[in-house]
Amino acid sequence: MSFPAHRPRRLRASARLRDWVAETRLSPRSLVQPLFVCPGKGVENPIAAIPGEAQLSADRAAARAAKLVELGISAAILFGIPSRKDATGSEAVDADGVVARAARAIKRAAPELIVIADVCLCEYTDHGHCGVLAPAASEKGERTVDNDATLDLLAREAVVFADAGCDIVAPSAMADGQVAALRDALDDAGHTNVAILAYAAKYASAFYGPFREAAGSAPAFGDRRAYQMDPRNSREALREAALDVEEGADIIMVKPALPCLDIVARIRESFDLPVAAYHVSGEYAMIHAAAERGWVDRDGALLESLTAIHRAGADIIVSYGAERIAEALR
Repeated sequence: MSFPAHRPRRLRASARLRDWVAETRLSPRSLVQPLFVCPGKGVENPIAAIPGEAQLSADRAAARAAKLVELGISAAILFGIPSRKDATGSEAVDADGVVARAARAIKRAAPELIVIADVCLCEYTDHGHCGVLAPAASEKGERTVDNDATLDLLAREAVVFADAGCDIVAPSAMADGQVAALRDALDDAGHTNVAILAYAAKYASAFYGPFREAAGSAPAFGDRRAYQMDPRNSREALREAALDVEEGADIIMVKPALPCLDIVARIRESFDLPVAAYHVSGEYAMIHAAAERGWVDRDGALLESLTAIHRAGADIIVSYGAERIAEALR
């Protein structure tokens, strides 16, 4: 289609009209706020690496949840900071552990908020890996994760969180068969209506540093490249997502978000399920660091970043900037 030379190709109108006809419109309902929950009462320990965030005791997390609801945010995802760590991450399966206590408190304070619980062991193990270590080192002398033993603990962890009132469990350990293991365990425990948000394409990314500082979950040795995805691969992401869908995932997620917009778009085109993307701690912290130096407008850069993730095809966006952007949108 061609137009006369004098006809404008862009809409020349008020900001209100431009917003009305915008192709992509971000809503607080699409956002998920991460919360780090810890033991104690009245605790709010600021996280230096993630400006504006803190480790929160259950009562403080509940108060924060009520504010999220007021802003129109639909969901929060919980990450546990346990009082102790051991080789098997035993507090992850404690019915009175930090996430279970926080979930119950949040449901009392803000019953309409969707509560998602991250299901992994890295926050709970003293070695920082996402699963149970194999009893013996490999022939090369390397310690590896025992996939099958890890599945059993992840399944038990998911049931504990569902018992506490979580609406969604989100397996992030990238263990083979984790979605099927969780679905079977949840169904056997009577939690057929608890949904699974699968970290389907979770890359071994350089952008996770601030989170690992916040959760004290950096690996004590080696790295996670043996079970997280190679950032150079895209077709692998489709295979991983297909496996999770086949095993019973209700939502599939890509992590990190901005370096993987092409993956978000390909998964959106390939699957009919809701697609989530995680705007991770490093992505968020970079914007704050640049804003502190006066190089970018913090809220403008956050809004543009989250809009790009939504435009690429993500229905749901997990971001440490969720609350700030919800306030800006309002």
